[in-house]
Amino acid sequence: MHTATHTGTESSVLPQARAAAPLARLHQTHKRYGATVALDGLDLELHAGQVLALLGRNGAGKSTAVGLLLGLQRPDAGRVELFGLPPQSLDARRQSGVMLQTAGIPDALKVGELLALTRSYYPDPLGVDECLALAGLEELRGRRYGQLSGGQQRRVQFAMAVCGRPRVLFLDEPTTGLDIDARQAIWRTVRALAALGCAVLLTTHYLEEAEALADRVVVIDRGRVLAQGRVDEIRARVSRRLVGCVSTLPPPRVAAWPGVEDARAGEGGRLEIVATAAEPVVRRLLAEDPALSELEVRRAGLAEAFLALTSGESPRQEEAA
Repeated sequence: MHTATHTGTESSVLPQARAAAPLARLHQTHKRYGATVALDGLDLELHAGQVLALLGRNGAGKSTAVGLLLGLQRPDAGRVELFGLPPQSLDARRQSGVMLQTAGIPDALKVGELLALTRSYYPDPLGVDECLALAGLEELRGRRYGQLSGGQQRRVQFAMAVCGRPRVLFLDEPTTGLDIDARQAIWRTVRALAALGCAVLLTTHYLEEAEALADRVVVIDRGRVLAQGRVDEIRARVSRRLVGCVSTLPPPRVAAWPGVEDARAGEGGRLEIVATAAEPVVRRLLAEDPALSELEVRRAGLAEAFLALTSGESPRQEEAA
């Protein structure tokens, strides 16, 4: 899979940086489905050149938020803007690119035909060859969409999402089903798009993806913001330390120590420990297992912070310190 950088067309493919005003915005938005509250006064802003990761458990309100910004739904209360316009407006849609989890793409159309059709909806689209190169689809141009593997179909969907030179790009679980090479190639393209002004809203269950791509993270639960900020700010919300080592100590025994929240057997016989503080745990490890080796201590990552926030272990706070 190739990126714009590899094809030598980066200047023609990617949008130029624009003003710093929000390109997409939810302001005090409320949405209910019967008795279920999907959004409860949610505020969200997406700026040019920014990759914003919207994270939350299933049912947290992510899909509803994206649906409102795309104009697929309307809020019960609050304001939704895309380029300062109602998201249903044709002008707003012509400046947006979308990659959803469910695409509804005709199986009988060939890849080249799909891209030609999609680009016809935009005023200044990429050429079909550029779209194919961006997603590494040159060899699949003549294949019917329904004959492709799931990963190949996701790459076609990504090419369709970027073919209109979008100023705002919505990516809903974009790398599901992709191998590591294809995933990292999409990451490179997303970074290149953002670097030259495209605003990207990313939802993903791969927290390492959010950690690798996002300039800003917003964690929501039950339609409200739990935390938002840079990745390092979200990580700092959790004081846990992760201790790993090769040890003969049984995990259940270590799990009972003071200050240890969890201990389990990892790959290659490693002992993986989650602790509130690393130092007393490390001292006891060394005292009880002199043969201990490969000791490693690190701060909790975004995945651990996300779990702590969404399990209610951290107080609700709308802005990271």
